[in-house]
Order: sequence, then structure tokens, then C-alpha cells
Amino acid sequence: MDKKTTSRDGTCLAYGVIGQGPTVILVSGAMSTGGTVAPLAQRLADRCTAVVYDRRGRGESGDTAPYEVDREIEDLAALIDAVGGEAALFGVSSGGALVLRAAASGLPVARAAVYEVPYADHLAGGAAREATYKEQLGKALGEGRRGDAVELFLRLTGLGEEMIQRARESPMWAGMEAVAPSLAHDDAVMGDGLLPRDRLASVGVPVLAVAGGASPAWMRAASRDIAETVPRGTYRVLEGQTHVVEPDVLGPVLAEFFAG
Repeated sequence: MDKKTTSRDGTCLAYGVIGQGPTVILVSGAMSTGGTVAPLAQRLADRCTAVVYDRRGRGESGDTAPYEVDREIEDLAALIDAVGGEAALFGVSSGGALVLRAAASGLPVARAAVYEVPYADHLAGGAAREATYKEQLGKALGEGRRGDAVELFLRLTGLGEEMIQRARESPMWAGMEAVAPSLAHDDAVMGDGLLPRDRLASVGVPVLAVAGGASPAWMRAASRDIAETVPRGTYRVLEGQTHVVEPDVLGPVLAEFFAG
């Protein structure tokens, strides 16, 4: 991240730019930084100007309390202004929910693509699960129990207890605890965890919703719902891919969508 810009509330945002062509800002998901999507940016660089950034509260970017989802939309507005005044957006997982909110807000967004936004409409007990997670996460972070907050998130993603304990004992755990407060940001972006149909119906730009063929059926259904709810949506399945999608597989699909 060799560049900086400032959001409306004074928060400093760190970002980097690679490649040439139509500008695309990549938005990472929970527990992630701009570095997480950097390999995907490299795959786009031959056809797009790819922008990666640390969302507020993580990496090299600052954070300003109190948090509101609108502040992250203002962050994207500042980035768009910094890179030329218009950009396409791509978001993965909960980062995709932020992209859809930004596209619906009226920002100068040319196109938007998302990968597996985890709306839980098709997950049995999904609404109750999301409500329980929201309550427990708020309590853990409110009491300063960052490690417990990370565990809650890992369980939400379906990681088993043995793997969670291994993660706790690994060198990466300290870094995960460092960004744990930003889990509340992603939780706020996801709202009640269900598809925001009215908001999506107001998105006026082309939207590509992508899912992995090896991901759970409810995630594929959520992506299909996004494509069917926005006025100009397209649904695409990448066979053999999971929620942790391979940049070499996703990159060409996004490059075709953004650069034609």
C-alpha cells in the first residue's frame, strides 16, 4: 500500500494501484486486508487498473469512531475520487455486501461484481443463526475478548473446533485478533444477514454475481438471488471453486466483465 487518501470523516485510507485499463476497486471481506485480494489484482492487471485498499480498522488504514456503514461508503467515494472519479467495484463475501450498498447509494460506479455474499435466506435457521452471532459478537468485542470474537466468526464460517484450536496456536492468531474489532463492521454491512431486496432493486448498474460450484448450495442460491433481484444482473458459477476462490480462475471472468 504505497498511496494514501482521506475519507470524509478524516480517516486515512491506504491503497495501491496496479495495471492499466478500466479502474476496478477490490473490496475484501471479513478478517481480510487489501493484501488478501492483491493476488486477484495481479490477475486483473493486464486488462484493468486494479485498486486494492485496507478497509477502515485494518491494515494500514485508520479508524474513526463511531462506526457506521455509511462511513465505509464514504471511504469508497474517497477512493473513487482519488483514482479518477469513476470506478467499477468488486467485493468478496461481506465485502460484496458493501459493494452492493455502494452501488445502490448513487456513487459513480460503472459496474459491480460480487463473489458469494453470504446472505442466509436459503440456509436452514439462517436468520436465527445470524441474530445469535450478532449478539454474541457484540458482547465479546464489548468485553475486549478479541480471541473469542475471532472464534465466533470462524464457527460461523463452518470451521470445526479442532481447526479453530489449531488456528489459536498458530503464528497468524495475533494478526487475526488485531483485526477482530472490524468483524463488527462486516456484521453491520450484512444487516440482518438476509437479502436486502429493496436495496438491490435500486442498483442501476450491471451486476455480476459469481459463486463456486463446490460451495454450499445456499451460497450459490444467494448469488443467484442477487442476480435475479438487481435490474441488470448476471449469475455465473465457477465449477470446482469454493468460498476461497482461486485468483487464476476468477480473474479472467472478472476481466471479461469489467474490460469486455
